Amino acid sequence: MKFVTYQADRFSAQLGVLNRDETFVYPLKSFEIDYTTMQQLIEEISEGEMQRIAHGVSQEPEQVAGAAPISEVKLLAPIPNPKQDIICLGINYMAHAEESARFKKEEFNGERPYAVYFSKRVNEAVNPGDCIDGHFDIVDSLDYESELAVIIKKDAKNVPADQAKDYVFGYTILNDVSARTIQNRHKQWYFGKSLDGFVPMGPCIATADSFTYPPALDIQSKVNGELRQNSNTGLLIFGIDHVISELSQGMTLKAGTIISMGTPAGVGMGFHPPKFLKSGDVVECIVEGIGTLSNPVK
Repeated sequence: MKFVTYQADRFSAQLGVLNRDETFVYPLKSFEIDYTTMQQLIEEISEGEMQRIAHGVSQEPEQVAGAAPISEVKLLAPIPNPKQDIICLGINYMAHAEESARFKKEEFNGERPYAVYFSKRVNEAVNPGDCIDGHFDIVDSLDYESELAVIIKKDAKNVPADQAKDYVFGYTILNDVSARTIQNRHKQWYFGKSLDGFVPMGPCIATADSFTYPPALDIQSKVNGELRQNSNTGLLIFGIDHVISELSQGMTLKAGTIISMGTPAGVGMGFHPPKFLKSGDVVECIVEGIGTLSNPVK
């Protein structure tokens, strides 16, 4: 199933689920499920309620009160205001590790014994279709990163790797927008990754049962229609099992935690000369089975 946060009018956000052919949004209220936010749904939804929604998805639009064509609603970021900063993985595809080293003029020996984790500040996620603020008054190297993001469904502490899949609620797409000069200037990546408007997210959350586990999904990005990134999440250096297990040994991953799994090669800094974003560009981040997250740059 694919859960969405959306507006059927200009004023109120509500939760919904896409029908089977993804042409209509069904409000969860039509199935007598009345969570107010996606965070609340993730924390509290029962297996019985999930089954009720799964049954509802199979109904025809005329059978569902409030069903709306997807073309007539505004999709919002699935979790518009995450409770915590996003946990991100750096250089988690080998080809991206190589291009990153080239950009920084560093040697890369092909060894990655440990995962690289960093935090990305998010006050408010950017909706599908809304603008990425380039902050061009202070940014001269705006970059894109198409990423698969994992949503944790229940508090995770000391999770064995072979049980990690039991803690996954679902997946969404995240564009890890980055200001490269700021990122590298400060050595720690937090500031250069965390400017306001640097977290486009969506267009939905595909539940964990939508894919075989671990998901091996084609992942791409396009800028103004030009294919830039083209890989598969099966090529992650450190996979979901490893990441959830390792992090949960020392910290509690709360329900609703977002873990962005890193980006493949093809980001702007990887080209010679670099292909950084400019005002007016349109970035599409695409993950097989989840959809396309498209945002213009202002």
